Amino acid sequence: MVNHFRSDRVGMEIKREVNEILKLKVRDPRVQDVTITDVQMTGDLSLAKIYYTIHSTLASDNQKAQIGLEKATGTIKRELAHNLKMYKIPDLSFEKDQSIEYGNKIDEMLRNLDKK
Repeated sequence: MVNHFRSDRVGMEIKREVNEILKLKVRDPRVQDVTITDVQMTGDLSLAKIYYTIHSTLASDNQKAQIGLEKATGTIKRELAHNLKMYKIPDLSFEKDQSIEYGNKIDEMLRNLDKK
């Protein structure tokens, strides 16, 4: 039986810290509208998969945000090392959170069912 309590707790801390770091420390205009929605940690805490959303729906803005986050990874890891008391800061990978768009698509499909 695997206990995921620690990885969930560390993921929540990383989510909170990365949101603060993006607001206060990263000055890249490509990541100004980025919000961290979830962090999934591996069991050994060596990798953090960070899911984000952006307010714009343009594909070019999404691509710019991804590039900006990849460029800011070093700064984010350095700030996490200062703020968190961990033996090793996990590697960070950023992925666009598709769940909001998926939920909107399902809502639209349900609304269209009522119209028929």
